[in-house]
Amino acid sequence: MVDVAQTTIEFRAEVFKEGKTYVALCPELNVSSFGPTLTRAKTALREAVSAFAEGCLELGTLEEVMEEAGFHRQEGKWISRSPLAQERLTTAL
Repeated sequence: MVDVAQTTIEFRAEVFKEGKTYVALCPELNVSSFGPTLTRAKTALREAVSAFAEGCLELGTLEEVMEEAGFHRQEGKWISRSPLAQERLTTAL
């Protein structure tokens, strides 16, 4: 069983601006949130990821969900994988 008091989650955040709103996304968990500023969007994303993980914990699926999303546990912390490369690609339709 996971000791919740000792568990933290380290995750990637991508932030986009849509009009005047900042949208923050954790791509591995497909969790997003938003705010009027970059700082508030990131704070809202932290809260959304925390709520998502708490829900998984209540259902008894936290470990399964995190591992399927590519996270690994290290010293009481769930850590997301880091991309080896990131770039924009184009394809023709």
